Amino acid sequence: MEDDLAIIERVIDEHKTIKQRFHKLEQVANDAQAMTGFEQAKEAFMPGRLEQKQGLHELEDTLKVIEDGLHKHFHLEETSLPTVVDRYSDEELKSSLRSILLEHIDLRNRLAHSKKHVSELVSGGMARHRWEASAHDMRAYISHTRKLLEAHAEIEQELLNKLQSRLKK
Repeated sequence: MEDDLAIIERVIDEHKTIKQRFHKLEQVANDAQAMTGFEQAKEAFMPGRLEQKQGLHELEDTLKVIEDGLHKHFHLEETSLPTVVDRYSDEELKSSLRSILLEHIDLRNRLAHSKKHVSELVSGGMARHRWEASAHDMRAYISHTRKLLEAHAEIEQELLNKLQSRLKK
C-alpha cells in the first residue's frame, strides 16, 4: 500500500512540473509572435526573419522538453495507475481513469501537431501574410492545448485525491 501511495504522490508532483513547463511554452509562443511585430517595424532596415526564427527555435526546444516530460509522465500513469485503481476504487473511478488515459492520445497528437506547425514556420517558405496568420494560429492552438492539459490534470487530480484518501485510511 505504501508503494501505491508513493505512485500517487509522484504523479501529483509531476503535474506541477508539467503545468510550469506549459506556461513557459505559451510565453515563448507569445514572445515569438511579438518578435513578428518588431520585425515588421524594422523591416526597412533589416529584412528577414532571423529574430523570429530564434524565438521559434526556442519554442521548438520548449515543445521538445514538454513532449519528453509528458511522454514519461503519461507512461507512469498508464503503467502504474490502472493497478492501483483496480485495487482501491469503484467502477466510477475505473471509468474515469479509462477516460483520462484516452485523453493522453489526444494530448500527444496535439503536441505532435504543434511541433510540425513550428517546423513549418521555421522553414520560412511561406509568404509573409500567410506566415503571420499561421503564427497566430499556432499561438491559439498552443493556448488551447494548455487549457485542455490543465482540465485533464484537474480531473486526474480529483481521481488521485480520492485514491490517496482511500489509501491513507
